[in-house]
Amino acid sequence: MLGLPSVPAFSLRPRDLRRGAVLTMAFLAAVGAGAYTGCWDREEAAGAAASPSGAPAAETPREAGTADREAVARAAAEAVAEGKSGKKAAQEVVSRSGDRWGTVYDQGEYAAFAEGLDGHWTGVGVWAGKAADGMIKVDRVQPGSPAARAGLRAGDRLLSVDGHAVTGLAVTAVVALLRGDAGTPVVLNLNRDGADLTETVRREQLRTEPVTVRQRPDGVTVIKVVSFTRGSGDRVKAAVRAAPPGEGVVLDLRGNPGGLVTEAVTAASAFLDGGLVATYDVRGDQRVLYAAEGGDTTRPLVTLVDGGTMSAAELVTGALQDRGRAVAVGSRTFGKGSVQMPTELPDGSVAELTVGTYRTPAGRSLDGAGITPDVPAGAAVEERAVTVLGGLGVGP
Repeated sequence: MLGLPSVPAFSLRPRDLRRGAVLTMAFLAAVGAGAYTGCWDREEAAGAAASPSGAPAAETPREAGTADREAVARAAAEAVAEGKSGKKAAQEVVSRSGDRWGTVYDQGEYAAFAEGLDGHWTGVGVWAGKAADGMIKVDRVQPGSPAARAGLRAGDRLLSVDGHAVTGLAVTAVVALLRGDAGTPVVLNLNRDGADLTETVRREQLRTEPVTVRQRPDGVTVIKVVSFTRGSGDRVKAAVRAAPPGEGVVLDLRGNPGGLVTEAVTAASAFLDGGLVATYDVRGDQRVLYAAEGGDTTRPLVTLVDGGTMSAAELVTGALQDRGRAVAVGSRTFGKGSVQMPTELPDGSVAELTVGTYRTPAGRSLDGAGITPDVPAGAAVEERAVTVLGGLGVGP
């Protein structure tokens, strides 16, 4: 959805930031017009840093990275005092810091970012990302969306939005151009296979179903998790409970850009009976994420992954792999495992700064290396997964 990321639908309230209750695994990968512009993996710490019983831990992520936060906040404050853009000044500091996942949002961008994690947004229905040459490309188009009806395709290059050139811009900046009220038109200038074309589409209120379930004729249940938006973890749990007794499950995380870390932990809990899901540090202070008790620990399980499996989706994959609960099939994952925390700036904009990294139960860092599947597979990956399940004692 060429617009902003999918994010939790909490409005931009100062208290949400002051309490330090939100951690992110920002990956700024794909999305636009209303859906993911990357998917910042966001964790509401009160629920994520939990004890083995699943109850909130006494300590939750608090203010961290003080020096960086202060430098960014100071730059924004000085700019505002001079009548300049606090957001722009803050972004310049973040850029100079070398924080590749750090970014700054204005109030509207952050509110839209938050809206996306509830699985709905206003946009045209295009997932977009930045190509290696700096151009904005369409990664995929939501079926039935305004973009789909206009004929937009994956692979199209976005040149301008309402006359504003977007090549070289940050995806968040492009998202801001694509945002708007439902029913309003937006003119998109694109390049397809070397030919320029222009399409005018109208923004709509859009939704995405983060979890879909289907049962194959052979009895295997395939649970596809598109993203970890709010409620997705419980939907995974419900799907596992509803699966035929004794039959295997394929958890498809291909192309999943992440989302809410709390939802990822809940999803992992569907297959675990308590225990460690991941650890993370905030400026060297280690925290722990535990699964809830009572998950299905006997049903054969395969996870499907690829280069589009990112952040929270990698966290789930790593936990199930390290704990011997699932066999990972597919190709190497993206490799995004750093932690971001938000800081509200004097002009109301919000800076997301990297403060630490996540690790799997075995201590592997997710950042940079990604996760190597147990069984490499390219074409016909689902059939390969079913074959693996057969080796685990189920399937045809």
